[in-house]
Order: sequence, then C-alpha cells, then structure tokens
Amino acid sequence: MLSHVNAQGQPAMVNVGDKPVTKRTAHAVAVVTLPAELAALLHEGDIATKKGPVFQTAILAGVMGAKQTSSLIPLCHPLPLDDCQIEIEPSADGREVTIHCRAQTHAKTGVEMEALTGASVAALTLYDMGKAISHGIVIKEIRLLEKTGGKSHYTAK
Repeated sequence: MLSHVNAQGQPAMVNVGDKPVTKRTAHAVAVVTLPAELAALLHEGDIATKKGPVFQTAILAGVMGAKQTSSLIPLCHPLPLDDCQIEIEPSADGREVTIHCRAQTHAKTGVEMEALTGASVAALTLYDMGKAISHGIVIKEIRLLEKTGGKSHYTAK
C-alpha cells in the first residue's frame, strides 16, 4: 500500500505522531551533462557567466530548495534541517557535473526528499544560469544514494 493514500484511496499525510525522534541523514545526487561551449568556460572549479558564478549560485539555491521541500512537495512534512551541504564536482573534461546534496535532521521522518530537492534545485539553477550559453544542458539523473535513521537504512547499489 502506498504511504500517502488513505483507506478510501485519497491523498493523506502520513501520521508520524507516534514515531520517535531520531537522527536522519540522506545523500542524493544529480548528474548534469554540459555542452562543449559551456564546459569550455569552466575555470578554477566554477563557471563564470554574466549572471555570476554558476556553481556558487547553484549551491545556495540547492540549500534554499532543500529548506523549502515541504512547500514544494504535497504531503511532505516540514523538517528542521540540522545541516545541508551541496558539493559540485566537475568531471576531468568538464563535460559532466555531479551535484551531491547531503541533508541531516533529528525528526520523526526521513530527510530523503530534502536531499533530492536540494540536488534537483541546484541542477535546475545550473541549467538556468547556463542556458544563455547553450540549451544543450541535460539533467540526466537525480537519485538517492543513501539514507540512514528510522526503521530502515538504504544504500544504492
């Protein structure tokens, strides 16, 4: 049975009232392919455009997005984030960028959606800032790598 559907088949928030507060962590990743003309602008770990430093702006946007997850995803519980870290790693040739978002909270429910949202918003910001150079940017993967806390742990294979 789906967790966000009640017995009548209607959308419903999951009741976490009786669950204990535990430390929860999640690590999500977004992979973005850059067209050659945008990758050519990569210098000293960032891409400079007229809009400003792309990676630095994407990092800020990712953290802001993670903090707003419950406003964006229906039925998602609002969580106080203890920490949210975004790292952007370009490949050796600069044609691919991996965005890592690690989120942590002490709460009654997991922080996976916050990590996934942070990585997604950072990737979308990279697209937005780079589209003046080329619309050939491809956000090709967004996925959860790991979650800890609560009843179950998950590590991607």
